Amino acid sequence: MALKTIQAPIPGTFYRKPSPDQPVFKEPGDIIAAGDTVGLIEVMKSFMPVVAEEGGKLAAFHIENEDPVMAGDPLYDLEA
Repeated sequence: MALKTIQAPIPGTFYRKPSPDQPVFKEPGDIIAAGDTVGLIEVMKSFMPVVAEEGGKLAAFHIENEDPVMAGDPLYDLEA
């Protein structure tokens, strides 16, 4: 299987959960499909979903919940 690193599309703060009292969208090891939400990036109180463009197995996250990201920073690895 090929490993692909998915990058942040915009700068902001990365969130793995839809809200603090909710579970994470996805965990390493989960199978994801194209269109699945993997996380959110917040910029100036606006939240943009990070949506999988293709399916595969989520291998690992490169960042933690609530970490700042810049556009192009690695977010997660996908085994496709």
